[in-house]
Amino acid sequence: MGWLFLKVLFVGVTFLGCLYPLVDFCCSGDTRGQKPNFVIILADDMGWGDLGANWAETKDTANLDEMAAEGMRFVDFHAAASTCSPSRASLLTGRLGLRNGVTHNFAVTSVGGLPLNETTLAEVLRQAGYVTGMIGKWHLGHHGSYHPNFRGFDYYFGIPYSHDMGCTDTPGYNHPPCPACPRGDGDGPSRTHERDCYTDVALPLYENLNIVEQPVNLSGLVQKYAEKATQFIQHASASGRPFLLYVALAHMHVPLSATRLSADRRGRRPYGAALREMDRLVGQIKDKVDRTARENTFLWFTGDNGPWAQKCELAGSVGPFTGSWQTHQGGSAAKQTTWEGGHRVPALAYWPGTVPINVTSTALLSVLDIFPTVVALAGASLPQDRHFDGLDASSVLFGWSQTGHRVLFHPNSGAAGEYGALQTVRLEQHKAFYVTGGAKACDGKVGPPRLHEPPLIFNLEEDVAEAEPLEEGGAEYERVLPEVRQVLADVLVDIAGDKTSRADYTRDPSVTPCCDPHRKACRCHAT
Repeated sequence: MGWLFLKVLFVGVTFLGCLYPLVDFCCSGDTRGQKPNFVIILADDMGWGDLGANWAETKDTANLDEMAAEGMRFVDFHAAASTCSPSRASLLTGRLGLRNGVTHNFAVTSVGGLPLNETTLAEVLRQAGYVTGMIGKWHLGHHGSYHPNFRGFDYYFGIPYSHDMGCTDTPGYNHPPCPACPRGDGDGPSRTHERDCYTDVALPLYENLNIVEQPVNLSGLVQKYAEKATQFIQHASASGRPFLLYVALAHMHVPLSATRLSADRRGRRPYGAALREMDRLVGQIKDKVDRTARENTFLWFTGDNGPWAQKCELAGSVGPFTGSWQTHQGGSAAKQTTWEGGHRVPALAYWPGTVPINVTSTALLSVLDIFPTVVALAGASLPQDRHFDGLDASSVLFGWSQTGHRVLFHPNSGAAGEYGALQTVRLEQHKAFYVTGGAKACDGKVGPPRLHEPPLIFNLEEDVAEAEPLEEGGAEYERVLPEVRQVLADVLVDIAGDKTSRADYTRDPSVTPCCDPHRKACRCHAT
């Protein structure tokens, strides 16, 4: 790791005199007005129905609803996977997990991350003259070269993985403080404990390669993110260089910090209080964009996957996507599954003067499309040695077209089936399942996996809740089935001939982030 630290330190020394750590804001180029800026905001575990513009019962997203009225709202927009790491890998590469190698989540002790031969959106834009920043949850590998500073981001401020993957002194809802477990003889924890106490290493907060706080104070994290995001936009705008800012929020993933609960004086549920906090954060970022680079900045808001099952106490709303057929079979209709509630996510585009206002798009689009669309708008070029699953959605954004994908594939994401396998196929308005079940409910029970050959097929135009599959042998089923089989066969042949990667999922406790490895408890605080 030493050479990596020296490399970043050298970059920081080279740019002495700049106002932001390790970022080359100093050298202004003649790029303003020629290349657009990009702000991509990714919510975590936010349901489609959590956005008030999507679901009238939601009253907690005033700023996002305003953005929808001032821009474009997508109602058939999908995460690239139904869990954290694979969805984020696809956003940054434009490729499904079977291509980029990330098929399930990385751990605190993961040695690897997003494979190093995968090219990220930040790397492409930095080569095109952009200054790049990332704020928030990374979850694509934190050890060595997998850190965001070595994946194209000039600046990084955030947590390396989900904020339930380490203990904190300011615990969130149903999440204990650290250290809470009694110590036995010797240096280690006395024995394995249940969740009434914690043995995990404290959750770290990074600024570039340095851990600046461990454990992180969750109650103050949202304000830190707002400050760092607005500072980045300010400095980048003043420099004259175009910029990419990727903000990966902690909201709406649990734990929900204790301050959000106490701040909700009107007696609303904790989830609603957290939604409003997230909405205010997005509003602050949008306000900063409007004050500094309104006409030349494209802001894209979406989510990484759907929420946990609706029967959970803190579940988000998937709106009409209830997955009734699956729920009746004893399973979950949301996160980790390939039911609509697991991957259909809210999405908004805002770019005054370019994206038409108050428009609802029904185009079938995906998080996979962010990479090729942003690259095209930046005037950059896609890597030529690999295939992409996303498409350039510029014509949809400009209001010229309502045509998106004809086909989308929803990879297995931790419920039934092998990780990353393509066993759910969206073909225009039809959706076919070769496997269902296997999802963990809030009570910890796991529904049995069910293989379907021939597949279940739903018509989403007539049955958006996926309540009743088409009758096998019926005319519509028999017409759609051969097309489903063909597009699935075609993509598997394409992947087999593509340049693909394989992520390293091995684990080693020595790579656990720790600000002071010489102490029993990893603890440090910014001064």
